[in-house]
Amino acid sequence: MSIFYGIALECWKLLNEAAPYVLLGFFAAGLLKAFVSEEFVASHLGHSNFGSVIKASLFGIPIPLCSCGVIPAAIGLRQHGASRGATAAFLISTPETGVDSIAITWALLDPVMTIMRPVAACITATLTGLFVNLLPPEPSLAPEAVPNPAPASCSGGCCGEAPAKPSDGPLKRLRGGLSFAFGDLLGDIGKWLLIGILISGVISFFVPADFFGRYFGNEFLSLLAMLAIGIPLYICASASTPIAAALVLKGLSPGAALVFLLAGPATNAATLTVIGKFLGKKVTVIYLATIAFCSVAIGWLVNRLYDWGGISITEWVGRSVEEAVTPFTIACSVVLLILIGRSLLPKGMARKH
Repeated sequence: MSIFYGIALECWKLLNEAAPYVLLGFFAAGLLKAFVSEEFVASHLGHSNFGSVIKASLFGIPIPLCSCGVIPAAIGLRQHGASRGATAAFLISTPETGVDSIAITWALLDPVMTIMRPVAACITATLTGLFVNLLPPEPSLAPEAVPNPAPASCSGGCCGEAPAKPSDGPLKRLRGGLSFAFGDLLGDIGKWLLIGILISGVISFFVPADFFGRYFGNEFLSLLAMLAIGIPLYICASASTPIAAALVLKGLSPGAALVFLLAGPATNAATLTVIGKFLGKKVTVIYLATIAFCSVAIGWLVNRLYDWGGISITEWVGRSVEEAVTPFTIACSVVLLILIGRSLLPKGMARKH
């Protein structure tokens, strides 16, 4: 019982710290869904040039889609005329970050990581897209030949085709966007967030504070270890954040934490398989190699940045966790749990509630 209570207490602290920012992030996601159309995004990504790749990288940063949900969205952009380079860039920047995960990064990590996470995603996506555009053109698969990458754990608008946006006035658009954000999207991302918080609670309770200093004292070893863990792992950007925060509290360097935050959401076996079939094996090699190289290189640079600024991410995260539980955060946590629970109900039951 003492072990159960200890893990539950760690999870409750993390949930309280994250909940207000999670709700804010999903509200922002609802605004994006309501007022930014897929046609607008697709119309800017059709050329095989630097500009389309940059736009794809920037467009992908705020959009809250998981690594399985981004595949059908990227396929839609490709079929609307987006170049292979722009499509590859969108496939990286979108799952690596989003308005929801940026908000959670601010809550659970620190301001430096909150800035560096989208910057690193943009750099990685842009370089990948530029390298892909250097390849000779190849015919893409016909729409009916494109496989469905969504694993059985995915459902709703996040991992499938998003619901159509109403064409009515601003209030109906807003209502539709918020309904999507706090319904299908929260149902798909929220359950993984709770799993991430549970894993973080287990790490916080069982792993000793000097674990990474004792066993991963070599900087490049820790960077490569997080890369090796992140690449095959299926995890969304929001769920990876509490895990990274727990690892940082156990002595993991901020650069290695960033490697995990970048590699985990953007790569997994299902995503790489679909990219290989849809964009080609050469694109898949460039995609994976660029993510690996950029994650490790940017992680190393981030460690230098923290050293140069004399910033201790461990102290920042530890202090924020200790100050996490207040009446306001308790209320936000309860609201978030209710919304996640409601979003996971069958649609008929959810409407009754």
